Amino acid sequence: MEKSISPNKLFQASCFALITTAMTFAIRAKLELVFNEQYALSLQEIGSAFAPAFWGFTLAMMIGGFFVDLFGMKKIMNYAFLGHLLGIVVTIFARDYWTLFWGTTLIGIANGLVEAACNPLVATLYPKQKTKMLNRFHVWFPGGIVIGSVLGFLIMDLMNLSWMVLVGTLIIPLLIYGNLFFRSNFPQTERVTSGVSYTDMVKNCFKPLFIFMLICMMLTAATELGTGQRISSLLGESVSSPILVLAFINGLMALGRLYAGEIVHRLSITMMLIFSALFSCVGLFLLANTSGLMTFFSATIFAVGVCYFWPTMLSFVSEKLPQSGALGLSLMGGAGMLSVSIILPLMGKLMDENISGSEALMIMGYIPAILIVAFSILHLYVNHKKI
Repeated sequence: MEKSISPNKLFQASCFALITTAMTFAIRAKLELVFNEQYALSLQEIGSAFAPAFWGFTLAMMIGGFFVDLFGMKKIMNYAFLGHLLGIVVTIFARDYWTLFWGTTLIGIANGLVEAACNPLVATLYPKQKTKMLNRFHVWFPGGIVIGSVLGFLIMDLMNLSWMVLVGTLIIPLLIYGNLFFRSNFPQTERVTSGVSYTDMVKNCFKPLFIFMLICMMLTAATELGTGQRISSLLGESVSSPILVLAFINGLMALGRLYAGEIVHRLSITMMLIFSALFSCVGLFLLANTSGLMTFFSATIFAVGVCYFWPTMLSFVSEKLPQSGALGLSLMGGAGMLSVSIILPLMGKLMDENISGSEALMIMGYIPAILIVAFSILHLYVNHKKI
């Protein structure tokens, strides 16, 4: 690695970029009822306006995954910065469906570019510690959601300030990561330095095991992010401040990811995924049937489950299918966000038709139940093939 490249500085910049990304998710969850009550958008309309946060993310990740090797990770991050800046400004001026839609789209694309560039960047910076460092990097997704959730509670609930002030706080981590990245040199991606051809990278993304992982990624992301983005409407009848439950869940997730490396070495990646699916399933069914302080107990079970899903899925692909390169990581993240863009409007439609939040949580609980079976099959396959 070149002397002019500072792994620690690049890692810190990546973390601030992910904090910006994650804060948009927490702030969006807080804005759901604002646009429902103040601007008379239905929950289905809000779900549709928020959907670009996920399919825009998907589109950007997939396109970014193809071009990150060709144009370099730094250029991709420059576009991410611009998308975040424009998206924040447009969202602040949103008062109707279409302005909210386009602001969300810009932010979604920027978020996808962050994942498209930063996941392979971290994997390249720490080739012998991928699982550990990808989990530490992804500490800041739940960490950023905690920050955004607490800011939402302080700014809107305690201080009674406008939701526009809350959206404006995104400028702070945006400027920090922009400054760190713009003054840094970037390495080439791991795929480029290892000599794997572009054609071989694409071919590896069509292997049956990779396609199986794509499908599982859609289900894990729907379990984690679908629930988080609808937290206000899902738990509105159970607790007085659902946003604090979201902060609690993501605080536990951040702590869990700090110690993921040690847990993976004891359990194996596939056992960790089975463990995660089991706890997520139980957690969702408990959330559907508890209220008040008991909601936090249920949330603890759920948080332990979803904590390791996203980074461990990426680690599996990076370690077991390394020739899929930056494209493989981008397709995985893109598939996850695509599933959330589908699940959010469906959940909104159900609740507009008088399905309660508890009933919606019960329905969501069947997704990790399917994953328990899928990851058990994966565990047997990996052990049999000795991958």
